[in-house]
Amino acid sequence: MISLFPMFLKLEGRRCLVVGAGRIGEPKIRSLLDCGADIRVIALEASEGVHQLARERKIRLELRGFAPDDLEGSFLVVVATSSCSLNESIYREAHGRGILCNVVDDPPRCDFFYPAIVRRGALQIAVSTSGHSPSLAQKIRQQLERQFGEGYAQWVEELGETRRQILDSDLDPHQKKELLSSFASRNAFETALAQHRQDTTRPEQKEEQMEEERIV
Repeated sequence: MISLFPMFLKLEGRRCLVVGAGRIGEPKIRSLLDCGADIRVIALEASEGVHQLARERKIRLELRGFAPDDLEGSFLVVVATSSCSLNESIYREAHGRGILCNVVDDPPRCDFFYPAIVRRGALQIAVSTSGHSPSLAQKIRQQLERQFGEGYAQWVEELGETRRQILDSDLDPHQKKELLSSFASRNAFETALAQHRQDTTRPEQKEEQMEEERIV
């Protein structure tokens, strides 16, 4: 069994090629777009969503057949056509050029996999089964979504600012390490979340809460 190297990759401004722009290809295009990739799409036909992205000039769409030279200058390529022979041909061509390639739903022809992802702002939790069971990965993602609620998004941003302040301070390395560890605890999260809820409570709600406390 091949062991995968888990990593988060910066695609901002990198040239990515997607071959195929139908029901399967469109989500792959959008996921690359979310990362700021420079996307070129080649397909005989494209979904309306992909056409709209092209009209908005978010991607470059070319409605034609694939040619090997289309790989020139690409950092990675995603293949999502309905032709097994074409998919195989593109994979071999990309592999020969040292270009990372993912043939959708074809694990043996993937240099990387799309994980199931939980996103909470800057926090991302990725789950992969190396292509063995995407369904299992999705179920685990759903469990993690319940465990790590939306409140983590703001908290992680606050943690980032707190971390910068601690690292810029005159504290000794041991104290810095202890503080950073304590601020990343579950208790710290729950305290921050409670404070956030209190800060966002409307004045009239706060008055009602105070009145309830007096009655109790």
